[in-house]
Amino acid sequence: MSEPTSAERALRALAEAADAARPRTPEDGADPDVPVAATVVVLRDGPAGPEVLMLERPDRGSFAGAWVFPGGKLEDGDRVGAEEEEDAARRAGVRETFEESGLTIDPDALRTISVWDPPPGLPLRIRTWFFAVRAGSGEIVLSPDEAVNAEWVAPSAILERHGRGEVTLYPPTWVTLHTLAGQPDVEALVGALRLAGLRRFETVARKGETGTMLLWQEDAEYLGDAAGGASRHRLEVGSLPWIYTRTD
Repeated sequence: MSEPTSAERALRALAEAADAARPRTPEDGADPDVPVAATVVVLRDGPAGPEVLMLERPDRGSFAGAWVFPGGKLEDGDRVGAEEEEDAARRAGVRETFEESGLTIDPDALRTISVWDPPPGLPLRIRTWFFAVRAGSGEIVLSPDEAVNAEWVAPSAILERHGRGEVTLYPPTWVTLHTLAGQPDVEALVGALRLAGLRRFETVARKGETGTMLLWQEDAEYLGDAAGGASRHRLEVGSLPWIYTRTD
């Protein structure tokens, strides 16, 4: 029997998350015992519009074989006194981006776009802050332990490749790419992110008619009430291509 592909492993992990998850409590989104990570969406203008830097993880460890934005978990030195978690994550994002890609970015230029909290009940949960920034100085030099490939790519193009099963993405990366698509240049994209403000994704995993789906606070069925209303904010990940619905 052949080894499962990274995409198959990702789908299995999402299905297992739906099986293991428990209902959310108000305290889950800021649980101090949950490890924290940062990821940075590095942007540049390409010939056909904005491009984003994507790294392919080695076929081992966390997110094995997946395409991700630069980033990683906070270290002890990232926290200064009683500062906000977001500020510590910003510092970690700058460091991780340089370590993984060789690019130097200005921490003051980082725009916070979202924070993702995984479904409660999973054996491993990591709360992750997402930042966006225009590409800074330096040539891309990969850390072989962290990435085996890098590519500047239009968000819509890599989403299409994912839908065909050619690359592996995880839901926070997929939804972020979906948010980035459709703008004519980086200036317009950054403006759209500024208007959207910080988005919080406190995730619920559930089995639906089409398989595993992830729901967020704006979804009328977020708390399990099928008669809660018509609003939707969910990602159906049971099969490719994934289906994202946001009606609010």
